[in-house]
Formats: sequence, C-alpha cells, structure tokens
Amino acid sequence: MTGISGKVVAIAGASSGIGEATAVHLAERGAKLVLGARRSDLLDVLVEQITRGGGEAVAVTTDVRRRADLEELVATAQRRFGRLDVLFSNAGSMAVSAFDELRTDDWELMVDVNIKGVLNGIAAALPVFRAQGFGQFVHTASTAAYKVVPQQSVYAATKTAVKVLTEGLRQEAGPNLRVTLVSPGFTNTEGVGKGGSAETAAALIAQRDQIAMPPDAIARAVAFAIEQPDGVDVGEIVVRPTAQS
Repeated sequence: MTGISGKVVAIAGASSGIGEATAVHLAERGAKLVLGARRSDLLDVLVEQITRGGGEAVAVTTDVRRRADLEELVATAQRRFGRLDVLFSNAGSMAVSAFDELRTDDWELMVDVNIKGVLNGIAAALPVFRAQGFGQFVHTASTAAYKVVPQQSVYAATKTAVKVLTEGLRQEAGPNLRVTLVSPGFTNTEGVGKGGSAETAAALIAQRDQIAMPPDAIARAVAFAIEQPDGVDVGEIVVRPTAQS
C-alpha cells in the first residue's frame, strides 16, 4: 500500500513529544492509529483531539519494559482495524549523568526502555508481520548513536544498540518487510534532561531551548519513510538542527 491514508500505525511512546507529533501528523494524513504510553490520561486527550478532527485512534496503556504490553498494543491494532502496517517504537529515556555520579538505576532504566523496549516491540510485531506478509518497523535512535559526548555515554550506548539492532533486523527482514531507523538531534521535548543529574539536565535544557527543532520535524521524517511505495525501504534518516554540531 503506497502512501499513509488507511495504514494502521501503532506508536509506543505516543503521549508527548515526537510520538504525539507523529500521531497528529499521521492522523491528518488518514492513518488509523493505536497509541501506547504509560500516561493514559495524556493518551486519552490525544485520542480525543484526533477523533474530534475526524481521525481514527485508540489508546492502549503501554509500558515498553513489559513485553505483554507491546503484545496488547499489536493485538489491539488487529482487533480494531484487522491488521498492523507499522510499529513505531519511540519510547525512550534520556536520564543522563556523569559516570562518577553512579546513577545506576538511571543506567538500568535507559537499558530497559531504550533497548529492551525496542526488542519487546520486535517480539510482538514480527510474527504478525510475517503472517500478514507485510509490515514496517520504525525505531527512534538519536544523533548520540553517531557522536559520544561526556555525561551521555550510557544513553549513547543504548541508542547505538538500537541502531545496530535495527540494521540487523533490516538484513533479516526479507523482501516483504521494511525497517527504518530515525535518529533525531536536539528536539524540543520534555524528555530532554528528564530524570537524570540536575546539573547535566540544566545544561541540556539550556541547549535545547537555544537550538532545538520542533517534534513535527521528526514526524515528517517518519511519514516520509511510511509513505514510500511497496518495495522501497528508507533504511535510515538523521534529522538535526542546523545549529547542532
């Protein structure tokens, strides 16, 4: 199926930022959406916004650290719309800090959300895509997967892992599945600096406020990958502000 209209897209990490912007953008272009995140109250507001605008969307409370939640997200798409065309694994944690702070719980959170969350999405959707004979994975990485800077080593490691996993999945996908990696640079989302070291968070937020691009820049990149004709796979997109080195 060429284009976006009528495609069934599930988004994990849809309640704010890039996920929310992508949901709104795809809904405006006729996609049918299954929206997952932990914050069900925000999901309900988003679903109401989309349906009020004439779109179709359903919310599923989803913690990507739980494989069963991803399975329910995928199953809801099948029950509600009869299939799943795209799984966008966008949930992430950027709880960054210096190694000397030994914020090991934050390290574990980033591993669980950023890496295991993507793997749980693959485990939930791959059998469905194989049975259907079509489907597309879209994974959110980061420009941190290409350039390591102080205080962001663990985060960069998790996003590098997403990059590697996505490329490996692409190589195994075969001719009927598509696999896309989207790597945003500084984006104006609430996740920047959230949950990590206060000092590091303050520096990141200041930089975000100075140079960050809007989340809908990434939404347009995701839409570009989805709208390609069958047989065309956009493997990797890096989107960053022009001011970002």
